[in-house]
Amino acid sequence: MSVTRLLILGAVRIFQPAHGYLLRRELTSWHADDWANLNPGSIYNALRSLTRDGLLREQLSEQRPAGPRGEPQPPTGRPRPAARASYSLTPDGEAHFLGLVRTAIWQVHLFEPAWLAAGISFWWVLTRAEALAGLSARRARLEGDLAWCGLQADAMISSPATPDHVAEHFRLSQAMIRGEIAWVDDVSVRLSQGAYAFAGEDRDCGLQVSGPAMMPSATASVRAAGSVRAAGATRPDNQS
Repeated sequence: MSVTRLLILGAVRIFQPAHGYLLRRELTSWHADDWANLNPGSIYNALRSLTRDGLLREQLSEQRPAGPRGEPQPPTGRPRPAARASYSLTPDGEAHFLGLVRTAIWQVHLFEPAWLAAGISFWWVLTRAEALAGLSARRARLEGDLAWCGLQADAMISSPATPDHVAEHFRLSQAMIRGEIAWVDDVSVRLSQGAYAFAGEDRDCGLQVSGPAMMPSATASVRAAGSVRAAGATRPDNQS
């Protein structure tokens, strides 16, 4: 699993059917190239692999340059433009996407903070109750990781084979975990008080997206959440 797959599936879900350039432009506007290391090549590679895996449906349409009033131009004898591919989620893709959102919220990733940022970007596809449950489960994991890092820091100090300063790696992780626990507590209160919009609620999530076959979406909220540089931590054996 990867953050890239989550971002691509989520962006396609908002704009479907969506072509690669639209997805690239949209995700760049979230600064995903910074916090998720997402580049144009990885976007197009992900579209191909997700299609191959049956999670996206590819539709091809030939595009001919339009005339001054938008009418199709007659053939000129020159090579015709390549077909443009657009993508939509398959039922398997929808299920996989929801699973990735839940993974991003429930699981804690030590060296991949982009997971949480991507999860926040799409948590509005969950119900409010499920989002709160995921945050509660996340907090419990963070508490366990905090204790584990403390034990590891003590072990580094007491080990004659390890330089004492290595303990600071674990103390840094502890500081990050404490910060995230404080955020989980704060955002859980906001969600409990009705902040934001979630699946099944009678309001949209921020901004109506217009265009062919586009659905009401949380694009404004997604962009704001997507720029969050969240810090997560977990034991190595919890990595996804």
